[in-house]
Amino acid sequence: MVVGLDNGGTSNNATVLTVDGRFLVDGLLESPSEVQAGPQAAIEALADAFTGALASVGVTRDLVRAVGLDTPGPASAAGVISSRGSTNFSQPQWRGYDVRGALQQRLGLPVVYLNDGNAAALYAHQSHFGADAAHRSSVSVVVGTGLGGGLVEGGRVIAGAAGMAGELGHVQLPLTGLLGPGQPDPVCGCGFVGDAESVASLTGIARNLLPYWLTRFPGHPLATEPLARAAKLVRGLGERGDPLAREIFTQQAKAIGRLFTLVANLADPHAYFVGGGVVEAAPEFRDWFLATVREHTVLRKEQAAATFALVPERDMAGARGVALAALRVSSAPGR
Repeated sequence: MVVGLDNGGTSNNATVLTVDGRFLVDGLLESPSEVQAGPQAAIEALADAFTGALASVGVTRDLVRAVGLDTPGPASAAGVISSRGSTNFSQPQWRGYDVRGALQQRLGLPVVYLNDGNAAALYAHQSHFGADAAHRSSVSVVVGTGLGGGLVEGGRVIAGAAGMAGELGHVQLPLTGLLGPGQPDPVCGCGFVGDAESVASLTGIARNLLPYWLTRFPGHPLATEPLARAAKLVRGLGERGDPLAREIFTQQAKAIGRLFTLVANLADPHAYFVGGGVVEAAPEFRDWFLATVREHTVLRKEQAAATFALVPERDMAGARGVALAALRVSSAPGR
């Protein structure tokens, strides 16, 4: 068997996959990630998640062939966090930290690494295409605290030379027509101006979108809330049709549409997947959001047969995707 560990800003999620492709964990299996307490605490939390996953399904440690790990990027293909940090690893001690190597040493088992966007992309691709996955390509974006993403070609994640391909959140977008009157150019935590994450993410709402739209809706109830809390309330208001919230999510959908337009010209995938809270919302809101994404994705006539599909069960996608990656590596000849 292999164990998949999905590391997030607040929680770890775990799953167990048999060599014949059966996931033994149904639903979420979450535990605190402790990433804000630093690398040592976070590695111990991942080890606890590993132990807890095995205990939950009654599997002994000696049956585990490998472990799959994903974390928020950017990180190298070997699992070394970017020297500039990342969305959830902002503290200096995380910069350049070998998270894969540290977990491998702690567990004494081979650890296979993907960033969380790539892991989600791989699971979405495999789930959607099934037996045909090895003959199809796809692009995925997952809207969360940041904007994760991934490109899959022929059933395999495109990692790139440094392991940082598919960082779709940090692709810079054309801003003309995307921003409202007098709206400042959105700035991402990575330092880029006008990348996809600066608009289509929870961080983008708090940092860039909500402060502007509150000036356009004087007296809105969110104005009395702390900005971080207000940003988390926007989706619920959007589901209920609140005009300010719908303006924010319209901008996010437009940004994703522009991102897909760029990808269509770069990679021309068979399918486009959207995941995260925006598609786990109420059906009316979800359908409205995806329709807006479609409206702002410009495809040539020959590309128009490509379909949008939802990434199911966002919080399981990372753990399951990286478990699939670990299973492939551990099943390779010579392993």
